[in-house]
Amino acid sequence: MASLLIAVIYLAFISLGLPDSLLGAAWPTMQTVFHVPSSYAGYISMTVSFMTIISALAGPKLIKRFSTKWIVIVSIFLTIVGLLGFSFTSQYWMLFLFAVPYGLGAGSVDASLNHYVANHYSSSVMNFLHCFYGLGAIISPNLMALALKYARWNEGYRWTAYIQMGILFICILSLPLWKSGSHQEEQTAEESAGIKETLKRPGVVLTLIAFFSYCAGEATCFLWTSSYFAGTKQGMNEELIAAFGSLIFGGLMLGRLISGFISNRLGDRLLIRIGIVIEIAGILLIALPVQGYILTAAGFLIAGTGMGPIYPAIQHMAPANFGKKYSAAVIGLQMASAYLGSTFMPTVFGKLQQTIGIWIMPLYLILFAFLNIIFLELTYREIKRKDGHTHA
Repeated sequence: MASLLIAVIYLAFISLGLPDSLLGAAWPTMQTVFHVPSSYAGYISMTVSFMTIISALAGPKLIKRFSTKWIVIVSIFLTIVGLLGFSFTSQYWMLFLFAVPYGLGAGSVDASLNHYVANHYSSSVMNFLHCFYGLGAIISPNLMALALKYARWNEGYRWTAYIQMGILFICILSLPLWKSGSHQEEQTAEESAGIKETLKRPGVVLTLIAFFSYCAGEATCFLWTSSYFAGTKQGMNEELIAAFGSLIFGGLMLGRLISGFISNRLGDRLLIRIGIVIEIAGILLIALPVQGYILTAAGFLIAGTGMGPIYPAIQHMAPANFGKKYSAAVIGLQMASAYLGSTFMPTVFGKLQQTIGIWIMPLYLILFAFLNIIFLELTYREIKRKDGHTHA
C-alpha cells in the first residue's frame, strides 16, 4: 500500500511538471499568431507565477484544514481548466484569464506534497519525486512540437489537458491509499508553526533568498531556452526549436534520477554543492561563441543536470534545518519565494534581451547560480551558529 501511494505521489508530480514548459516551447509560434513582442511571454508567465505564490502561501493553512489528497485533486482539476482555456484562446488578453486557474493549481499541491514527502520519506524519494516532475516537463514540449508539426499550438495545450485528466482519474481512484497516513498527517499539521513565527527562525530568510535565486535561473531557462536557439542559431526549424525547450527539463530529470541513487549517501548539502558546480560548467558551455547548436544544446542539458538536485535537496532539508514544527511554513515560504523568482526574473530577462540581445542569457544565469550558493552557505552558517547557542 505504501509503495502504491508513493507511485501516486510521483504521478501527481508528473502532472505538476506538464504545464510548466508549454509556454516556453510554444511562445515563438504564439508570438507571431498574437502579433505581440517576444517579451510579452513574461507577462503571462508572471501572472501564472503570481497565482502560484498566492496558492503556495495558502499551503500551510490548507494543509492544516484539508488533507494532502484533496489538495492534490483540486489542484490538478484547476490546471486542467487552465490548459483547456489556453487551448481555446484566440487573443493574447484571454491568456491572462486562464493563467489564474493555471497558476492556482500549482502552488498548494507543490507545497503540500513537498511537505508530506520531506516529513515522511528519505532524500532519495524526494529526488525521485522531482525527477518525475522533470518527466512531465519533458513530455509537454515534445507534445507541443508534435502539435506544431501536425496541427496548431492550441492542440499542444489540449493534448496536455487530456493527459492531466487521466492523471486526475487515477488520483481519484487512489484516495483510499491515503487513509493509512492520515492520522499522522493531521497530527503533524496541528503542531505546525505559522508563517510570521517561522520567518523569525535563524536562516529562514537566507534560504528564501537562495531559493529565489535558484528559481530565477531555472524559470529563465524554462521560458527562454527555445527563444535562445531561435535568436542565436541559424538553420533550425520551428519544431526543433520547440523540442529544444525540453533540454533543460531533460537535464533536471537526469540530475534528479542520479541523485535519487546517491543522495542518501552524500547528503543534501554536498549534493547541492556538486550540482551548482555542474550547473556553472553547463552555463559556460552555453556561452561559447560557436555557430552550431550541438554544444549549446549539450550546455543546457548539463546545466539542467546540475540544477537537478538543488530544488528537492533544499526542500528535503527543511525539517532537519528548522525542525518539523516549522517545516510546513518553511516549505510554503520557499515555494512562494521560488515563484517570486519565477515570476519576475524571466520577465526582467525578457526586457534585457529585447534591449541588449538574447546572447546575454548565460551571464544572467551564472549570476543567479552564484547568488544561490552564496546564500545557501550563509544559511548553513546561521543554523550552525543557532545550534551552537542552543547547546551552550
